[in-house]
Amino acid sequence: MPASPSTARAINDRLALRLLQQEGPLTAGQLKQLTGLSRPTVADLVDRLTSAGLITVVGESGAQRRGPNARLYGIVADRAHLAALDVRTEGVLVLVSDLLGRVLTEASAPIGGDTGTGPAVEQAVAAVENAAKEAGADRLHTVGIGAPGLIDPATGDLRDSAGLPAWHRSLAATLVDRLPGARVTVENETNLAALAEQREGAARDRDTFVLLWLGHGVGAAVVLDGTLRRGASGGTGEIGFLPVPGTDTLPSAGDCAGGFHSLTGAAAIISLAGEHGLPAPAAVDGPGAAEVVRGAVADVLAGGAVTDVPVGGAVTAEADAAPDRFLRALADRVAVGAASVVAVLDPGCVVLGGEVGQAGGAVLAKLVEERLRRMSPLVTEVRASSLGGTAVLRGALLTARDRAQDELFAPPERSGG
Repeated sequence: MPASPSTARAINDRLALRLLQQEGPLTAGQLKQLTGLSRPTVADLVDRLTSAGLITVVGESGAQRRGPNARLYGIVADRAHLAALDVRTEGVLVLVSDLLGRVLTEASAPIGGDTGTGPAVEQAVAAVENAAKEAGADRLHTVGIGAPGLIDPATGDLRDSAGLPAWHRSLAATLVDRLPGARVTVENETNLAALAEQREGAARDRDTFVLLWLGHGVGAAVVLDGTLRRGASGGTGEIGFLPVPGTDTLPSAGDCAGGFHSLTGAAAIISLAGEHGLPAPAAVDGPGAAEVVRGAVADVLAGGAVTDVPVGGAVTAEADAAPDRFLRALADRVAVGAASVVAVLDPGCVVLGGEVGQAGGAVLAKLVEERLRRMSPLVTEVRASSLGGTAVLRGALLTARDRAQDELFAPPERSGG
């Protein structure tokens, strides 16, 4: 059954908006060429989208032609403002952007571990409000939040998680109350990091991969056939609870001690570095562990050990310096958890994310890949994150932008405002 005229117009409008989002400003002639629509149809949709306040003239084509240059049309970027939050145990990072995802301002709000739930939520919400004000946003259309812990797939709410501050669970509801009309969504931080790596980072050419997050804690995100998999209870990737050899006990439902977290969490990495005689960082957290790994990598690069190995070749024990031994020991630990994921999912690619994954770079990725090659018959490429600790914030922004654009670009009968 052919589409009705109104449905056809809505489809054409949305197609044009997506092209303007992806390609940037275009002339009517370029829209005609890219959409395959007739000239009168393109002229009609340009008039509709301009009248709706979704596109506007942003300049003129620089092409040499007779007569006046063609007008360039672009999306009205300030039609909606978005906020993205990276919620951590010690505070929150915030950025505000326009509808195209261009960052207008960034802020942070450190929150001490002894801060009560009410004051902590107030500090976090104030950081969002102040960032919006600084960006010149009268209101926020959509807010995307990345947080540690499990997200209930039925309600979208952050579930109780052992060891996480209570204020995390109150933040989203408070933002809804304090930001009238704003759409607020919460997603697991590792899932958001994977989305960012898929769209902008190390996995841009992969439809199937696993992100292994190495930071203050550990986690994993699974993308299969281009789709993020969350699991029946939202717990896909809770790899910190994975029972592994090399620990003194087994994890429990409320405590991941004894699981993979005990081998590759920040405290474990810093302890391992101490065992190899490397200096301790100022803080026992994700940035601290990344500092140790980054220093070891710099020493190894200077010594020419691991990096002399050709791609696909075996890593040899040329050097016995402490940084080299530390990185090899760390790679062995990371490979234990990665091998379990590979054996079940066969993703073909593992991205080492988080602050530690980025700090380890190609050196650590190569060591883990070589170790996996000896542990598993399944060929698996290991890559270092190109976004690192910023991936959660980028993923939250991408999610907020997608939701806002889906709503604003929807046919009028489906739009919620």
